[in-house]
Amino acid sequence: MRTIGLLGGMSFEGSATYYRLINEGVRDRLGGLNSADSVMRSVNFDTIVAMQKSGRWSDAGDYLANAALGLERAGADCVMICAVTMHLVADAVEAAVSVPFIHIIDETAHQLLAKGKRKPLLIATRYTMENGFYQDRMARHGIDVIVPDDAGRIATHDIIFNELCQGKILDVSRSALIDLVKTAKEHGADSVIFGCTEIGLILDVDALPLPGFDSTVIHAEAAIAFALR
Repeated sequence: MRTIGLLGGMSFEGSATYYRLINEGVRDRLGGLNSADSVMRSVNFDTIVAMQKSGRWSDAGDYLANAALGLERAGADCVMICAVTMHLVADAVEAAVSVPFIHIIDETAHQLLAKGKRKPLLIATRYTMENGFYQDRMARHGIDVIVPDDAGRIATHDIIFNELCQGKILDVSRSALIDLVKTAKEHGADSVIFGCTEIGLILDVDALPLPGFDSTVIHAEAAIAFALR
C-alpha cells in the first residue's frame, strides 16, 4: 500500500471527512482491520483565512508548498490538498514535490464526463466561484461551469465559513442551497458540484433537483485508488 499525504486543516471538519472516507474505503476494499497508510499535515485554518482575506495567495502557496515538502519527507507517496479553495495555489504545491499530486478538479471532471455531464453548477466559497481557476481547469476537459448570481455566491460563502466550518448545520441554509440548485436547473445546468469540502455536511447528492457530485468523495476515492494500485 502506498502512503497518502494529506494537506489538511482547511477546515478540520472537512479534513476529518477525508480521513474517514479514505480509511473506510481502504477497509471496505481490503477487509478486516485494514486502514489507509497516510500522513497528514493539519495547518491552522485561521492563518490560511488571513492570507485569503488579504489576497496573499503567493504567501499561501509558499506556506502549503513547504507543508507538502514535509509530507514527502515524512514518506508520502502522493500529495493532495484537502480543500477545494486552496487548489487556487495547487501549481505551487505540485511544483514543490517530486511525488504525484492528486488534483481535485481533474478527478471531478473525470467523473462528470463519465456521467455525460458538461454544464454543472458549482457551489463553493466565493474564492473558488469567482477567481476563475476552477472554471479554467474544468474548461480543459470541455466542461462549462456555472455559478450562482452575486447574492447566491455571498450566501453560499457565508454558510460555509460562518456555519459549516464552525460545525453548524442549519435547515434554513440547506433550503437556501437547494433553491440555488433549482434556479440553476432552470437556467440549463445539468448537474451540481459540491465544490467545498464542507458542502457534503449539509447537502445529500441524492436529494437534489440535479445529479450531485461531491468532489470530496471523488477526491478521496482517487487517493484510495492510488494507494492500492
